[in-house]
Amino acid sequence: MALVNFTNLDFDQIKSSIREYLRANSNFTDYDFEGSNLSIIIDTLAYNTYISSYNANMISNEVFIDGATLRENVVSLARNIGYVPHSRSASKANISFFVDTTGFTTNPLTLTLKSGVVATTSTSFGNQNYSFIIPQDITVPVVNGIALFENVDIYEGTFIINNFSVDANNPNQKFILENANIDIDSINVFVRDTQASTIKNSFKLSKNLFDNFRIKSIFYSRN
Repeated sequence: MALVNFTNLDFDQIKSSIREYLRANSNFTDYDFEGSNLSIIIDTLAYNTYISSYNANMISNEVFIDGATLRENVVSLARNIGYVPHSRSASKANISFFVDTTGFTTNPLTLTLKSGVVATTSTSFGNQNYSFIIPQDITVPVVNGIALFENVDIYEGTFIINNFSVDANNPNQKFILENANIDIDSINVFVRDTQASTIKNSFKLSKNLFDNFRIKSIFYSRN
C-alpha cells in the first residue's frame, strides 16, 4: 500500500497520513499508535518530512523571481533578464570654475584636473566633513591665460583604486569590489594587456542592449 499523498505542510496531517499507513499494514496489527513507543517514531518521521517539505518548498520558491525572498537570489535571477540592481548613489554636484594661469612661471597650453579629491566642505555637517571627487582626469585648453572648467560633475565620497591581475588559467575568475557602498554608476574599468603596458582600454557599464549596438556601429563603420 502506497503512502497517502499530502498537499500541504501541516505537521498533524503528515503525522496522520503516516499513522494511517502503518495501521493499514498487517505487520502492525493491534499496535497502540497513541500511547506506544511507536508514536515517538511517527512523530520523528512526521517532523523529518515536515522539515524536508518546508525546505523543498522554499528552494522551489527561490528559483523563481516572483517567489524569491533572498536578495542574492533575486539579483541572480534578475541578471538573467539584463536587469542591474540599484546601488548606493553618491551625492553629485555640477560645477564650473576657471583657473588664471597668468601668474604661472610657464605658459601652459592645457591644464589638467587630476582624478581624486577636488573639493571639500568648509564647515562640518553633523560633525563630519565631506569630500568631493572626480573619477578621471579632465584636461581643458588655456585661452588667453584662462583655463575654463565647465559643467564638471563631482561626486561626494572616497576615491578608491583596486588593481587585479588576471589568471589566464582561470576563465571563471571573479573580481570583487569589497566596498559595499560603492556607486556603480561611477565605476571606471581599465584593462591593460600586460602589467608593463601603458596602453589601457576603458570600459563602462552598459545600461541596455542598444548601447552595445551603438558602440559596435561606431567601431565597425566605414567611410
